[in-house]
Amino acid sequence: MASNVNPTVRRRRLGQELRRLRELKGMTAEEVAERLLVSQSKISRLENGRRSISQRDVRDLCGVYEVEDQRIVDSLMEMARDSRQQGWWHTFGDIPYSVYIGLETDAESLRVYEPQLVTGLLQTRAYAEALVQGALPETSTAEIEKRVQVRMRRQERITAEGTPLRLWVVLDEAALKRVVGSKLVMREQLEHLIEMSQLPHVTVQVLPFEVGAHPGLNGQYAILEFTDAADSSVVYLEGVTSDLYLEKAQDVQKYAVMYEHLRAQSLNVEQSRQYISDVAKSYAD
Repeated sequence: MASNVNPTVRRRRLGQELRRLRELKGMTAEEVAERLLVSQSKISRLENGRRSISQRDVRDLCGVYEVEDQRIVDSLMEMARDSRQQGWWHTFGDIPYSVYIGLETDAESLRVYEPQLVTGLLQTRAYAEALVQGALPETSTAEIEKRVQVRMRRQERITAEGTPLRLWVVLDEAALKRVVGSKLVMREQLEHLIEMSQLPHVTVQVLPFEVGAHPGLNGQYAILEFTDAADSSVVYLEGVTSDLYLEKAQDVQKYAVMYEHLRAQSLNVEQSRQYISDVAKSYAD
């Protein structure tokens, strides 16, 4: 697979184009499903990029939409081919949040609010191991190691030369004071957090308890943005057994406004760095 081909992103772009063609034809997903003798849910999954799209699917849909320009058909067929390739994360086997990893891998910027934990892209190996062990107590040692390896590989986006991921993180004070692993693990983790926060493309702010009620009380979320204008921003909500991806403009805007409130209520960058340092020192006892 070419290194610049991201199957997750290819599926999203292809799905968006297929939705556009359907809407230009004035057809509903139900009507298309009826014509192709498939379920409506299949058409929806193809359009939202959550399902692999075969070249046969593309051919059949182009037929229904009466696409006459062969260049368009060929372009969509090529995207379908690319969308069935495997990203780097597939070498680790079945990863529950592989769709998110694909999006994160191609994102230009990422805004994260974390109410309980240090965000994955800024975790140390020791913290990540203790976290997985605690959160998934019935998980095998091999599975824990696989998850940690994937997390460490994801972090390469932060240190990549040329175009590293622009990361903005708002951490609730609880994330700093919840002891994961041990005090030593926590001290090393917070020192690492301070070090990473000094990178020009990484911003870390702390949301203190004294703020009281705030827009992030409903839980963790992330907003991913992409360089290509054809790729709409995505809000990612992590669940225990399934995740939620929001792509409608009004949904993304609502979470973006919430994030601006969280940033405004948080300590500024220097205050946050000093606060993290103070908490790190408390773990030396």
